[in-house]
Amino acid sequence: MAADVAVRAERGTQTWAYALVLAATGVALGVSGVPAPLYGIYEQEWHFTPLTTTLVFATYAIAALGAVLVSGRISDSVGRKPVLLGAFGIMIAGLVVFLLADNVAMLLLARALHGAAVGATVVAGAAALLDLRPKHGARSGQLSGVAFNVGMAVAILGSALLAQYAPYPLRTPYVVITVVCLVIGVGVLALREPHTARVVGPIRIVKPSIPQEIRGDFWFSALGVMAAWSVLGVLLSLYPSLAAAKTGVHNLVFGGAVVAATATAGAMTQFFATDIPARRAAIVGDAGMAVALVLTIPALGTHNWVVVLVAGVVLGATFGLGFGGSLRHLGNVVPQHKRGETMSAYYLLAYSAMALPTVLAGWAATEWGLTTVFPWFVGAVALACLVAAGMGLRRQNA
Repeated sequence: MAADVAVRAERGTQTWAYALVLAATGVALGVSGVPAPLYGIYEQEWHFTPLTTTLVFATYAIAALGAVLVSGRISDSVGRKPVLLGAFGIMIAGLVVFLLADNVAMLLLARALHGAAVGATVVAGAAALLDLRPKHGARSGQLSGVAFNVGMAVAILGSALLAQYAPYPLRTPYVVITVVCLVIGVGVLALREPHTARVVGPIRIVKPSIPQEIRGDFWFSALGVMAAWSVLGVLLSLYPSLAAAKTGVHNLVFGGAVVAATATAGAMTQFFATDIPARRAAIVGDAGMAVALVLTIPALGTHNWVVVLVAGVVLGATFGLGFGGSLRHLGNVVPQHKRGETMSAYYLLAYSAMALPTVLAGWAATEWGLTTVFPWFVGAVALACLVAAGMGLRRQNA
């Protein structure tokens, strides 16, 4: 209690600072999800293939990976506030590019800008939360995960509603989220710098590395997040179109609702699963995600929108349990002095798993059709989930 009082006194009267940083991370992930319901419109109006859709999406993941590798060191040197301000400036620039876009090259540029901005916001925001409440690292990690999923759910559903019912469907969603980003940016401008101890030295990319003593635990966590983020990549890029085609419901709100329900279920699971030991949560989540993935195939086969929506909720719940448990488990075992390089390796694999399988699925869908390819993709990712769960059980019983 005394420590919390001291921290608040040190930060002045900005009792809202912690909530603002959480909101900033949620809005950033929301920005990343806004185009998801719109990809179908781009495909129809601009006549491009599923491969193009996934390349646009993968550009975001690759840019985010680069930002993750450098923004932590930059924020240590110059402070969290300048990095967050710069990230929101880049985010707004990307939204302006989306507003003006009339070709695929502009979509690629916009997604690259957003990847860099979101990656920087996630890293600098996580560090700022630790600065503001240094004794509540586990709680901050949990709330960050919830903010990510809630921000994405609200943004995707809002984007779908605006695209379906408001004028200018490829413009209005970006205008609305730009206003939200400007509001958050004003809040960041008023924020007192939470990081007072600057790190002196050259700014460089953190070299990913896995400490020998936690190698088994690392690969258990990494396989879980790789499987989870592979699902996330296809869910955000191709799944809304597939769900619409299978159910015959082509209202954009339905596709947005499927993804939003999945993200919301993930957020709720992460929020309420705190008391479940991290390894157990990850094992149950990985195994459950494998089952939930396989169940999406017969769910789509029913052509019933309610069944498809419920399948998305089940997948989201297991995703939240597996991803949240894997991240908590790694946080529990990684040595403090190796945290930066270990988390760099972790996110390198996570973003690679988001980008590469998504592009592969897009290419295969272009060649053979998404309906044909989707079960194979589901089978491969489900197998990876089971391997991760098996590794966790093996180490738990060792």
